[in-house]
Amino acid sequence: MQGSQKNWLPASSWKALAASIFIAFGSLQAPAVVAQPSLPTLGDGLEMTTSAERKLGDRIIRELYRDPDYIDDAVLNEYVQGLFQPLVQAAKARGELSPELEERFAWEILLGRDRTVNAFALPGGYFGVHLGLIGVVSTRDELASVLAHELSHVTQRHISRLIAQQGRQTPLMLGALILGALAASRSPDAAQALMVGGQALAVQSQLNFSRDMEREADRVGYGLMAPAGFAPQGFVGMFDKLQQANRINDNGSWPYLRSHPLTTQRIADMHSRIPPGAAQPARATLEHLMMAARARVLMRPGVDAWRQWVAEPQDAGFAARPAPQRVAAWYAATLSAVQLGDMAAARKALRALQSSAGTDAAALRQARLLGAELELAAGDAPAALTYLQGSVVTEGSGVPSAPAPARPEMLLRTQALLRTGAAGEMAGPLQTWVATHPRDATVWQALAQVWQQQGQSLRAVRAEAEAHAARYDYAAAVDRFKAGQDLARRSSAAGDYIEASIIDTRLRAVESLLKEQAAER
Repeated sequence: MQGSQKNWLPASSWKALAASIFIAFGSLQAPAVVAQPSLPTLGDGLEMTTSAERKLGDRIIRELYRDPDYIDDAVLNEYVQGLFQPLVQAAKARGELSPELEERFAWEILLGRDRTVNAFALPGGYFGVHLGLIGVVSTRDELASVLAHELSHVTQRHISRLIAQQGRQTPLMLGALILGALAASRSPDAAQALMVGGQALAVQSQLNFSRDMEREADRVGYGLMAPAGFAPQGFVGMFDKLQQANRINDNGSWPYLRSHPLTTQRIADMHSRIPPGAAQPARATLEHLMMAARARVLMRPGVDAWRQWVAEPQDAGFAARPAPQRVAAWYAATLSAVQLGDMAAARKALRALQSSAGTDAAALRQARLLGAELELAAGDAPAALTYLQGSVVTEGSGVPSAPAPARPEMLLRTQALLRTGAAGEMAGPLQTWVATHPRDATVWQALAQVWQQQGQSLRAVRAEAEAHAARYDYAAAVDRFKAGQDLARRSSAAGDYIEASIIDTRLRAVESLLKEQAAER
């Protein structure tokens, strides 16, 4: 991988992590492994255990949570998870995902506010997706093909198999390398020491996905597409897009080309798998175009780009564009105006967006969510609530239903009610959510705010502690749990006895995790 060292002085720590993943898993210069891609991997008894791989992933991911480029955008998260979860279920149904792996691994996607086109897999079932990738793919099927490929790297235990080839020291080297890259983004001296030490070169030569593994991830991922409800042609469309970018001399904005280099064999294999006379893949949905526009705006491209998107609908000939293009442009114009603080322009663009969306239920829902977001930014909580009325949907369905709110509606409604002083009604839905999604730090934090507003300080402190624990910041979690203990000792409320008991139990559990975490350093 020529010139890869330039990636070790990135502008942000998310980019540093991404660079380390490219070096660790990307190049095709390593010798191919012996395992045949058409046969199940029986292993040689030296692979990492699933528990060890998960711990390595946890160690890496807790640094990523602290990165300023990490973004928990409820709308984009829901959309990407809506594509990813059917792929996970298809892998399970096809026998690619064992019950042990399903139980032990995280199967979590983190979004990065990065303009480069990339996605990557980490040990333990964690996946990273840059907003640049979401912003550039043409259809949901293309995005699903990338997720299916990365998912297959994990289900086929490629990371474990590569690490096993290098012996027991490599997991520590890999973890240290990635964490070192994060530190290097903030300290040039650390970056220089890392490069001089030669660790990057060592891992590059030892931990590269082989040609066989790339083809295996293609083949297995392709097999997941139709069972998960996606057009398999999405693989071909994505490969064609990557090949076109490759032909025009990739300028660095497509790191996926370096971490997953195209070969004529891979391209031909995907084309050959499409049966003759297969139906053409569906066109991009309005919802996908809106999500791609959202990703482009949230990448923080700069004030000039936002102003350009706000002005785009005024261009001559805009009315003659196809309706889907106009929907995407109006969405980008609305959100860009919000970013610029021009609420009058944002409201005007939103009205045009709602009119252009027609009767598409998913698109109208996204327009309502954007309207609520707009009014919250403008400081008008009651107006935000009007956009959320009658739009309660079941998680990930995209159509009206009841009774469980989807995550975007739940969080937006909580924010609006907190500002009106009436957030008590959200305590129940938020508690129900964290009962089934205990690692959702954002919802835990929202629940803490709701309980604080209700005067339930002990519960609020516990929720804050759980939010820290969900992101593996066990030291901060222990601090908050101890604060809860102190508060409980001073409380005379009878109802706080149960809450105090929960805090005591959770404190002991998290202190144990903190000791394990400290022992890994």
